[in-house]
Amino acid sequence: MTDLLVDLGGTHCRVGLGDDTGLLPETVASLRNADFPDLSSLLQDYLAAQRPGPLRILCVGVAGPVRGDTAQLTNHAWHIRADALARATGAQAVHLLNDLQAQGYALYTLAPGTLTPLRPGTPDPDGARLVLGLGTGCNVAVVHRVGDDLFVPAAESGHAPLPDCPDLRPLYDALRGAHPHLPIEAALSGPGLTRLHHWLTGERLTPQQVMTAKHDDTFALVSRILGKVAGLLCLHHMATGGLFLIGGTARAIAPHIAWGVFDTAFTARGPYTEIVKGIPLHLVTDDNAALRGCARVVKAFRP
Repeated sequence: MTDLLVDLGGTHCRVGLGDDTGLLPETVASLRNADFPDLSSLLQDYLAAQRPGPLRILCVGVAGPVRGDTAQLTNHAWHIRADALARATGAQAVHLLNDLQAQGYALYTLAPGTLTPLRPGTPDPDGARLVLGLGTGCNVAVVHRVGDDLFVPAAESGHAPLPDCPDLRPLYDALRGAHPHLPIEAALSGPGLTRLHHWLTGERLTPQQVMTAKHDDTFALVSRILGKVAGLLCLHHMATGGLFLIGGTARAIAPHIAWGVFDTAFTARGPYTEIVKGIPLHLVTDDNAALRGCARVVKAFRP
């Protein structure tokens, strides 16, 4: 029988099929959420095209908080219910998890060519790894090795507050207009890139237009905030096994990051500076990483 694997982001949904060998890459499709009224309709459309036959397990990585058999997308008005998905797809079982958890479960199975080194370091082979996802929103997953298994707890760190920076308080005051709780993703995300550029220049550009403009001050600001946030999160979780950036926004901004600015902000950790200096940084370029993580997760639910 076949498994249905889903990476549900705030803007796009990537869907694929899997079997006992893992993800079947030739079955992967990317669909726009805005083209469908709900996830059930999107998956029915995909299944009508693929005709995979009976489904064993449906595993969905959701870009939002998962609570039991329900989930809510943070940046799209979809509420997800496992029972509704089971009825719509005919899957024998449905498992929901956060999309960054799915990314985390894929870390140890990614092909070397899909990991681009961005910052050198000396990783601790037994240390936790931190996945930082930047896309329509922002979140993290912490990956712990437990024997031959992985433990990847759920998190919603993208909605933790931005770290205090006295000279950035005017920016923070501007961000609070739409985001009173001042979450990290208000600055570090695709829409966040638009906000930072507007605050600096007064221009209202899409994230894609900001990339094209290549405004040095914008990317210096992004580099500084990303360094501060990433260093803080690595220290929170003692992620001495490495930091891994993932997501469409992460891939888009990586060539424009001012790495000297990033590194100064990343490593300024007082007595823990030397620990953070040793943490390497990689960019994950495999678009199917979350689906591979879902494929790993479903193995635990197969009869």
